[in-house]
Amino acid sequence: MSGDSTASEYDSDVEAAIRENHPALITYITAGDPSLEDTKAYVEALDRGGSDLIELGLPFSEPIAEGPTIQAAINRALEAGTTPEGFFELIDDLDTEAPLLVMTYYNMILQYGPSAAVRPFVERAAETGLSGIIVPDLPAEEADPLREACDDHGLDLVFIVAPTTEGERLERIMSQVSGFAYVQARLGTTGARADVSNATHDSLSRLDDYDVPKAVGFGVSEGDHAAEIIEADADGVIVGSALVDIVAEHGSAGAAPAADALEAKARELKRGALRGGETLTNDTEDTPEPEQP
Repeated sequence: MSGDSTASEYDSDVEAAIRENHPALITYITAGDPSLEDTKAYVEALDRGGSDLIELGLPFSEPIAEGPTIQAAINRALEAGTTPEGFFELIDDLDTEAPLLVMTYYNMILQYGPSAAVRPFVERAAETGLSGIIVPDLPAEEADPLREACDDHGLDLVFIVAPTTEGERLERIMSQVSGFAYVQARLGTTGARADVSNATHDSLSRLDDYDVPKAVGFGVSEGDHAAEIIEADADGVIVGSALVDIVAEHGSAGAAPAADALEAKARELKRGALRGGETLTNDTEDTPEPEQP
């Protein structure tokens, strides 16, 4: 179970976490890397470090959106014997302030139940306290069954908006999305980068007319990146590969070293996001009012 049960003006725990903790930090790690027991310690560390939402990757054998870092984590998790039911038991055992989301692939959702249907997975996700689902390989045009199941069980369905998404396809995605729009900062797969893509500003500006929080991911690894993304008018920043790298580096030494490093990294990233928010606020306040005719 996760999330704060206090009353909110928002129907969605996910949207509330972003709006009420703006600018928000959204973190990702792969469940089961190197074990589900260690993952529990890592999630609690990210929660303590200031994560406002936490995504947990449910390992799938063909993760098409992932770069080498997360692919390697998924392989480690699968080799460790991570299963969907083990994942759900982990979620049920967690107690975090940050709402939790699952990020996985559509076949994993379809294969969970006795027949090729999405409802058994969604029902189990809601039962354990998950707040939302992210499915990178699900086209918005084919999302109606999952969208309806999520609506029936109070879960958000988050879609990824690529830098090239526009026109009717963008309209379709934004009509299906809830919680937040996951804005892809650059083309290609996930992975930590040394800088923020120039496409970020254009991607965010295309979403100005949509009343849903926008969070930017793919390539974010440092506090300065978080600040720059928030300065570009994002509502949140998403960090994954940089955290998975920490698990890969420290995970073999037991849960504590990686947990400590994850908590410290989350604090750095949250400070960066807050710094970006302060800069944006100051810039707005310094903008002169237009002269009246």
